[in-house]
Amino acid sequence: MSMKKVVVLICLFLSSFGFAQNEQLFSEATEYYNNGEFSKAIENYEKIVQNGQHSAALYFNMGNCYYKLNSIGPSIYYYEKALLLNPNDDEILNNLGYAQNMRLDAIEEIPKTELSKIYNTTIGLFTCDQWAYLAVGLVLFFIVTYLGYFFLRSANQKRIAFITSFFTLGLGILCILLAYLQQQQYKKDNPAIVFSKEVKVSSEPNNNSEAVFTLHEGTKVNVLEELDGWEKIRIADGQTGWLLAENVRKLKDF
Repeated sequence: MSMKKVVVLICLFLSSFGFAQNEQLFSEATEYYNNGEFSKAIENYEKIVQNGQHSAALYFNMGNCYYKLNSIGPSIYYYEKALLLNPNDDEILNNLGYAQNMRLDAIEEIPKTELSKIYNTTIGLFTCDQWAYLAVGLVLFFIVTYLGYFFLRSANQKRIAFITSFFTLGLGILCILLAYLQQQQYKKDNPAIVFSKEVKVSSEPNNNSEAVFTLHEGTKVNVLEELDGWEKIRIADGQTGWLLAENVRKLKDF
């Protein structure tokens, strides 16, 4: 057996072993959760994350554990991470809403125009990858229907195949555009959750600058810029300021 085949077999073995190990850890964590041992369940979930596995179900369960322990910041953090991987899950949205009600900060979002709401709702229907997969499927369907135009004999069937093929192609191109817009928005958006019980947000990135407002654990911010251990953040009402990076945890760290 060649060395290349040996390496492939070793990789397959390690991969299957790691999957089996994660499955066992997940099963044990479920038992811990059902028995009210939430801290032990979290330990197992964290081991799964350290093994390189990320899923909406995993982070959702971690959020549930921290919620049961009344840990506001971590519960919101993991619900938000689960939502990044599964944006339209009603159960995640529901539990996130309960956790957000435990926050001290009540920040009103900047009102959005109807056009902006429609735009965000449309591109948010699927993730960037899902839009891309849909585009590939539509293009393949376009090829099949376009070939049908040449091979079908009936004039009506040929007409239907021709119209369907180009309609499908148009939808495929639209999905590619939406995938691109989703990706650009994803890159622009750099959300984080405040983990400190209370943190003063300064006007400049230093300890001597004036505090402009105060945030509390569990509040979601968007990181705009980083400088020497400080991060410039913006909150939902549009206010901006600087705080030390140690006070927040970014959501897109997987």
